[in-house]
Order: sequence, then C-alpha cells, then structure tokens
Amino acid sequence: MNIRPATAADIPAITAIYDAILDREEAGPVYTNWQRGKYPTADTARQALEAGTLYVGEENGFLWGVVNLNGIQLPEYDVIPWTIPAERDRVAVIHTLCIHPAASGQGRAKQMVAFCEEESRRQGKTVMRLDTWEGNLPANRMYPALGYRYAGAAEFFFQGFIREILNCYEKAL
Repeated sequence: MNIRPATAADIPAITAIYDAILDREEAGPVYTNWQRGKYPTADTARQALEAGTLYVGEENGFLWGVVNLNGIQLPEYDVIPWTIPAERDRVAVIHTLCIHPAASGQGRAKQMVAFCEEESRRQGKTVMRLDTWEGNLPANRMYPALGYRYAGAAEFFFQGFIREILNCYEKAL
C-alpha cells in the first residue's frame, strides 16, 4: 500500500475514480449526492493539488483512492455542536475521500483514513473533522467503527448547488 502526495500526472486517473463512482451509482445503490460534471471534477482535484492537500493511494501503478486533506471547515461547521475543542489551525478535515469501485471492499478507505490521521498528527493537528452525506451508508458505518464521534447533522448548500443533509464526525488525534 502506498499513499502519497498527488502529482499533476495523476489528475486523469483521479478523474477516472470520480467517474467510476458515478457510473456505479447510476446502476445503484447511491452513496453520494454528487453530480456528474459539477462535483467532483478534474478541477476539484486540480485545486487541491495546487493547494498541496491532495493524496492518492496507488498499488502496482493503479490509483485506487484519492483524498483531499486540509484544514478547511465549511461555514455550516459553525452550527455543529463539536465536543472536542481545538484552535482552528489545529483542525484537519477529510474531504472527498474516494475509493475506486474496483478496489472497494478491501479496507482501502480505512487505510486512507489511517493515513489522514497520521499525516494530520505530523502537521501538528489535534482534531480530525469530516462530513458525509446522510445517505452514504458505508461511510456512516465506517467512521464510528474507526473511533469517530457523530457530532451532529446540518443542511449544507454544498458547492453552491447541492442542498443536502451532511452528518459530521470528529476524533481527537
């Protein structure tokens, strides 16, 4: 297992992961509330790459996963009753953690979360926060199993075009 910072050369494979997830969801079941061509896209990945916060999981040349790990808390986070106190600059946030459908069911998401926790500790962060769509049953089962506390839910106006209820989780690092 190799998780590393993404490079510009990874963008096509990252986009292929997003597309494969959306392709699978067209047949059901649906675990994201994403919209093809709007989110996530190559531009989504490129922005995280330029910010230095995009990481990929790779094995034998195959990109099996991608995540954006930064400290950006969406405005809606302000209404969540977080219980683990932290200065804003000490909070890490997992965004758009994706596993290619061909690699799902192999513990890859757990590996990616463990990497995010380790990298965040290395960066001096003390708390991990994240949100996931209320309909994302695998994620809503996985995070509590990994020690994340459900902190609450709120309606988000995600990316300015998706209104959705997101469940928020937190964990001390």
